[in-house]
Amino acid sequence: MAIKRPPFRDISKDLNEPMAPIEMDDLIDILGIDKNEETPLEPTSDKIKNTYDWYLDGHIALSNLYPPKTKEEENEIVRKFLSGFEKLLDPKNNWTMLQILKTGLDYCVRCQTCSEACHVFIASGRQEIYRPTYRIEILRRIYKKYFTPEGKLLGSFVGADVDLNWKTIYRLAELAHRCNLCRRCAQRCPVGIDNGYLAREIRVLLSQELGISPVEILEKGSRLQLTIGSSTGLSPMALKDYLEFVEEDTYEKTGIKIKFPINKKGAEILLLHNAGEFVSWHENPAAFAILFDAAGISWTISDEPVGYDNVNYGLWNDDIEAARVVLRQAKIGKDLGVKRIVIGECGHSTKAFCVIGDRILTGDLASSEISRESCLPLFWEIYKSGAIKFDPSKNNFPVTLHDPCNIVRNMGIVMPQRKVLSAIAPQWREMHPNGVYNYCCGGGSGFAIMQGLNFPQWRNKVSSRMKLNQILNAFKDELDPNIPKYVCAPCSNCKGTIRDLFAHYNCKEKFNLTYGGLVELMVNAMVDLKKPYITWDEY
Repeated sequence: MAIKRPPFRDISKDLNEPMAPIEMDDLIDILGIDKNEETPLEPTSDKIKNTYDWYLDGHIALSNLYPPKTKEEENEIVRKFLSGFEKLLDPKNNWTMLQILKTGLDYCVRCQTCSEACHVFIASGRQEIYRPTYRIEILRRIYKKYFTPEGKLLGSFVGADVDLNWKTIYRLAELAHRCNLCRRCAQRCPVGIDNGYLAREIRVLLSQELGISPVEILEKGSRLQLTIGSSTGLSPMALKDYLEFVEEDTYEKTGIKIKFPINKKGAEILLLHNAGEFVSWHENPAAFAILFDAAGISWTISDEPVGYDNVNYGLWNDDIEAARVVLRQAKIGKDLGVKRIVIGECGHSTKAFCVIGDRILTGDLASSEISRESCLPLFWEIYKSGAIKFDPSKNNFPVTLHDPCNIVRNMGIVMPQRKVLSAIAPQWREMHPNGVYNYCCGGGSGFAIMQGLNFPQWRNKVSSRMKLNQILNAFKDELDPNIPKYVCAPCSNCKGTIRDLFAHYNCKEKFNLTYGGLVELMVNAMVDLKKPYITWDEY
């Protein structure tokens, strides 16, 4: 194992090789997996080398970020960056985040306590460029050099020694997309620095001022959602076809007839799913329908554009796009006259709508008028009500729980899901660490959907590595592939990450691991359900 320690000033230099290339020997071991038998790291392709600035770590997250062709373009990139940075420092433009930004820029004591909380840093073999402080130190040195009197006057004597050019900005953009924004680092900081939020501020600057954002998050994410209705490209017409298919498929498999109520005025609950569930895991929205109907809940879904897809990718990169989505979703709920808007099993959208929405939604859209909620406490309410009889023996197989960062660490919804599992899954056990200290799946902040170039390799090998090790340790006494095991991941993006992670490491064949949501386990345990809802061959 070799720890690379590139100087901060290298971020702006012409280089012949990456600042910190990842090598297999650097990576931590995973329980039950021989590193020598892993799929090896593919070297950076000639296409990437000839097309992109690949000199950070040999991987590219921003597949639409091409080097400038002229000196004028280079100067314009720098000008826009400095202009955007100035706006971040302006109380009128950034009143919601300025205190966090300034605290991080002015008061970090470089103790590196946060580094040992970072799953990316640890999984990489503790490579310097993945420390939570590394990208922020570069930002801090730019701040000192261009925005403080002492930096302008004394330069490198006060640490204002990072030159700002297009290479600096492009590599900083890549660095900002080596952070899952999970904010585990913020829990550990003794002086209250939130390096996760600071990484997001870098992304906001780049997206709103320079249009620099992963294509999957902005162009094919938020903007596609606002144009078509869903980030998946699912149109209202296609949605109806999907719903009909799910209704028919559910009846065929379970004998239960469900009917998705669409645009039901005055319903108690408007349920907002991640549209990815309809496309990839339709058993999840079907399970919601079975559960809500059995509990006697008055509910509806919407077929209005944006109203049937709860995702909000602006949470990760762009305040303007985030606000547009939140406003549209809240307006749909108001027009339907519902009392509560419940977000399905999706972490980032729950935080975006229920927490960030408080800064956007006022008046008759405020939470005092229409409640905005996660589905997880509702699941426990349903169980406690006694409206449905459950048989825990139907879930008598090993289960562990993954905690989505945005719901658990960032919102504090810790116990409802655990109470449900304790009641319906006799073999469930915690991962370690767990709850608000759990590790990110490695797909947070957009990584789950970023499939361009060689970034999926980095995600599977580095950012998701700690999660797989956690999962396998939770089942360390039952790794035998003859024993089916279930990872409960109540988040669509987390499921997408785990799906790709399990495929990369062949976990189905090696360990008989599968994954799904909490609602599927609840339906599987229903006494009135005559057939198993969880069928291992399909998961």
